[in-house]
Amino acid sequence: MSAVEIGLMIVGMALINLAIRWPVYLFADHVRFPPLIERALAFVPVTVLTAIIVPMILLPDGETVSIDWRNPYLVAGIVAAAISWRWHRLMPTILIGMAVFFAMRWLVESGRL
Repeated sequence: MSAVEIGLMIVGMALINLAIRWPVYLFADHVRFPPLIERALAFVPVTVLTAIIVPMILLPDGETVSIDWRNPYLVAGIVAAAISWRWHRLMPTILIGMAVFFAMRWLVESGRL
């Protein structure tokens, strides 16, 4: 693919994205959802994130469910969830969760666990 084709593809994708989103931004101030719908929409980010993360944690190889203490994804996910629940701080949750994940992965791969 040439540089011109790549540039045209990027411009085309940007125009399509703009065409899809522009009406939403244009009419956002004029449309009001019922309170029940607004409350339900507040849960969309949490549900989408859960739908992405849970399969990664429970299916580390993409095929079989692994609910085992040697699953570094599961152990790190549990530790991160506990830290987030206890302290409600994003950075410690990420840093400690990643540290536990890499330590568990190293221990499992090296045969120490």
